[in-house]
Amino acid sequence: MSVKTYWTTNASVLIEPHVIRERIAELGRQITLDNQGKSLVLIGVLKGAAIFMADLIREIHLPIEFDFVAISSYGADTKSSGIVRLIKDSDISLQDRHVIVVEDIVDTGLTLRYLLEVLQSRQPTSLKVCALLNKPSQRSTPIQIDYCGFELLDQFVVGYGLDINERYRNLPYIGVLEESETGK
Repeated sequence: MSVKTYWTTNASVLIEPHVIRERIAELGRQITLDNQGKSLVLIGVLKGAAIFMADLIREIHLPIEFDFVAISSYGADTKSSGIVRLIKDSDISLQDRHVIVVEDIVDTGLTLRYLLEVLQSRQPTSLKVCALLNKPSQRSTPIQIDYCGFELLDQFVVGYGLDINERYRNLPYIGVLEESETGK
């Protein structure tokens, strides 16, 4: 068996690409089963969820529309600032629609709580959350995640869309950076 090598980085592999693919396929099957007979609107949170959402929509076998929103609460830091700003809004009407918000990672829950309040005000029929990664130990506000890929400990991760200062998004795996890379 050969060992797969990735471009040089100081990130240790936490979740391998094939494990991510398998879990996304499972999430797609579950979303398809739970929403039989419905058309869905998926709202991806940029930039981190873009790769996850692209793979996820191919695993959902229902009529789908999708769009993206951009929200900022981190800036250049590795911890949420607690100040949330909507930078790009969705262009799709959500009224009387079945909506799933697609997130890369949920930690404190503050950003997602803000987004859910904004989207709920648009009167969707249903509003659910699908997150690739969940860090419940970091939660400062209650959040229901309807579809969860993986639960993590309190680790700063990169890859598969997640970044630090816009770097490492293109890693095909989820990795943990050495402390010298995160600036801690």
